[in-house]
This record gives sequence, structure tokens and C-alpha cells, in this order.
Amino acid sequence: MKTGRIIKSISGVYRVDVDGSYYDTKPRGLFRKNKFSPIVGDVVDFEVENITEGYIHHVHERKNELKRPPVSNIDHLIIVMSAVEPDFSTQLLDRFLVIAHSYHLRPRILVTKKDLTTDSISQNIKHHLSIYEDMGYNTQFIGVDDDIQDVFRAWGPGLAVLSGQSGVGKSTLLNSYFPNLDLETQHISKSLNRGRHTTRHVELFERANGFIADTPGFSALDFDHIQKDEVKHYFLEINEIGEQCKFRNCNHLKEPKCQVKKAIEEGHIAQFRYDHYVQLYNEIANRKERY
Repeated sequence: MKTGRIIKSISGVYRVDVDGSYYDTKPRGLFRKNKFSPIVGDVVDFEVENITEGYIHHVHERKNELKRPPVSNIDHLIIVMSAVEPDFSTQLLDRFLVIAHSYHLRPRILVTKKDLTTDSISQNIKHHLSIYEDMGYNTQFIGVDDDIQDVFRAWGPGLAVLSGQSGVGKSTLLNSYFPNLDLETQHISKSLNRGRHTTRHVELFERANGFIADTPGFSALDFDHIQKDEVKHYFLEINEIGEQCKFRNCNHLKEPKCQVKKAIEEGHIAQFRYDHYVQLYNEIANRKERY
């Protein structure tokens, strides 16, 4: 029996890395019976059938997982935004952050295409990133002249996952770090101001101090697993100041003696962050039940 990490999954075949040796494995029928599927990132025990193949017997407990794209045991979730093409959007960024926190992941923020910006766009992005840094987020704003090795090294050891809208440069980042990878990249659709999907499956690539995952880009964000009363907990500064509200179930909308509303008036919470919170709260509150 060997133990390794799943680094790729295509058509029911799971490629497992064991200290640089690769095995193409399939799960035992027990998994199908229990309606449980291994995913990329899982640590598994498998029985070797021959030099390169085997059968998975056991999946170790996951410390965390993303549902879409399916990947587990994530140490660093890197939310990749672009400065332009598509334009930087704090609303979209906040939605990615909410999903990250809902899966108990601590995200980092990476903004690409700095070299394509004007001075005013660059200053605007730096201003907004400083607000996120004050909340405790690690941020990076990079262009083609930045040392990609330094960019990746800053994340620390373990499994890093790149996530973000299509067209923001995730595949370009990986191509820069792994010159032999040659991942497909796409031009931005001018009519939609977003890229077409280029990555069609999750795959882990070995980096200096761990792994990095290339994941399919998102064209839509799924909040089905989040209830309206949970949203406030996923906006860090709103959650922190909200602890001081008079009523424990305060959703910071029209409740009396709300400390969050007071903090906005005093400039301790950015208005755009609160606006995005209210918008998402209402969106989830008004969604139709699916049967």
C-alpha cells in the first residue's frame, strides 16, 4: 500500500504523486456505492497493481475543500483579479472573498496586468488594496516585470490554488513559472469583457515549496450553500465590529443601535464594502428555493 496526493483527475482516472513518482489509479467500487468521489488534492492510500497503476482504498480526512472547482486540502487560496481587461472590480473581489470564507479558507489577493494600467488606474487599485490590507488580507499587484519566482514564494509552502474570473491571467502566471507547461490562454471577449474558459479540469503542478493548482475560471459565482444571516460573518470588518451591536442577531440593515452603521459614518468601514454586503444579503434573501 502506498500513500500519495491526487494531482490530476480525468474521466475517473486519478493521477497520484508519491515523492515524484506518478501512478494512474481508480477508486474501488466501495466509493461509488457510498456516492463519494476522490478529488484533486486528496491524500489517498492505494494498492499498486503494476509499475504505474493502482486502486484507491482510502481517502484521508480533508482539512478543507472547494466544491467548484473540486479541490481539497488547500493551504493558500489566491484570488486573481486583473487591473484591466477585464477591469478590476471590488464587487467581484468581495464575492470571491465571501465564497472563500464560506469554505473556511483564508484568501490572498493578487492583481495582475499592472504594466497595462494608466497612473490613475494604478493609484485607484493601490488605494483599494490598502483598504483590504487594513482588514488583514495579503495583497500583491504585479506586472510582467515582476519576478514570478518571488510572487509565488511569497505565498509560503503547501498547496496554493489560483481562482478567479476567466481572462485575468491565471494560465499566463503558470506559463511564466513553468516555461514548459504551455497552457492555453485566450484573448478577452470585448463584448463580454471577460475571457473564455481555457482550463477545463483541475490539475496540480509542483512548485518550489509545494503545489499549485490551475482551476477553471468562474463565469458565475454560486452562493447556494450560504444563508442570508451568514453573509455578515464573511465580511471580516463587518463581522468584527458587528460583535458590538446591541442585538446579537443584528444584520446591520435597519436595526437600532447598530455599531456597523456607526462605523461607516465614522469612516472605519468603507462604504463600498457595506454596499456589497447589503447587495449580496438581499440577493440571497430573495432567491427562489430550488427543488
